[in-house]
Amino acid sequence: MKTFYKKFLEKFIEGLLMLSSTITTLTVVLIVFFLFKEGIGVFNKKPIEEGYVIAINKNNIVTKISSEQIKNIYDQKIKNWKEIGGKPDSIILFRLEDISNYYSDAAIGENFEGLPNCLSRLIDSVPNIIAFFPEKYLDKNFKGRQLEIDKVTLSEFFGGKEWFPTAQPAAQLGVMPLILGTLWVSLGAILLALPLGLAASVYMSEIASDKVRRIMKPLIELLAGIPSVVYGFFGLVIIVPLIQKTFNLPVGETALAGSIILGIMALPTIITISEDAMRNTPRAMKEASLALGASKWQTIYKVVIPYSISGITAGAILGIGRAIGETMAVLMVTGNAAVIPHSILEPVRTIPATIAAELGEAPNGGLHFQALFALGCILFLITLVINLTVEFISNRNKYNKH
Repeated sequence: MKTFYKKFLEKFIEGLLMLSSTITTLTVVLIVFFLFKEGIGVFNKKPIEEGYVIAINKNNIVTKISSEQIKNIYDQKIKNWKEIGGKPDSIILFRLEDISNYYSDAAIGENFEGLPNCLSRLIDSVPNIIAFFPEKYLDKNFKGRQLEIDKVTLSEFFGGKEWFPTAQPAAQLGVMPLILGTLWVSLGAILLALPLGLAASVYMSEIASDKVRRIMKPLIELLAGIPSVVYGFFGLVIIVPLIQKTFNLPVGETALAGSIILGIMALPTIITISEDAMRNTPRAMKEASLALGASKWQTIYKVVIPYSISGITAGAILGIGRAIGETMAVLMVTGNAAVIPHSILEPVRTIPATIAAELGEAPNGGLHFQALFALGCILFLITLVINLTVEFISNRNKYNKH
């Protein structure tokens, strides 16, 4: 009877563990599915604000126009239809608030009942006009022609150099500055944190005395619990002015400041996990290496590090993940400028900082909202590629050692 209950209990616990792992796996899969479902939706929308139209005269030979061209037209960088494949005529810009320059209040109507007819007549009478107005004021017998706007394309999204999702009349969704900003800051943090973290973990596990280790390890683990906003304040007060003074820059909020702060934030994770992995190296292996005539440093390099490479890799991945996904500290010290950086001493804007700063003001389900989810997809893929690369390198080194 006892054997039956024991087997039943074991099966029950196995079932609970399997259920727990299944739920966890499904949750992760569903989160990733939801992220990509929302993010991919941005490519099914036009960059023009929902509920608005861009109209031109029916005799205008221009049929298609890109969001960048629309922005340049309304910024008056493009002033002639010839520049976008039309006739050599100057472009006349029109927004809804300009209607009073063409028609009286009586013609428009007290409740704007005459506005659709006024807009139709105006666009029909001005050959080189381009008008941006709400779709609800589009007359049933509209005499102009709505301009065809292409949906957001992959090339525009990934290759665009401007991120201005709230721009009117056409949003600019170029993520190139955000991707480059994220890579600048993250790679700088990785280059800073990995060597220092590995050196510190080697010292604590193989060189430091027990007394020093008992003091240092709790202090390092304590750093991991400090809120990111505190690191941001530290960077803003100490690191940013130091960089500005050292390099004689107009502002100190740069990619370098973000890299230093993220490197410091990633250190506790890398050191703690790597040190634990090195401490688990069997004593017999180290003693055998020393007995064969290897020095202490040769033993560390040839025995300890190769044996604990999986733990070091795990620490590196977790540290890198924190560096890439960090939000608040980066938002505070990098300048938050969505421009393509040419050096690490320029202000940048990262993907996590952009999502954190803009998600609260993006209308649910709108173009801006889905563009931010697409940024989340990019961040996920960047992290995945880096993790797989680190895993591949560590596995290759491990097999080469054997």
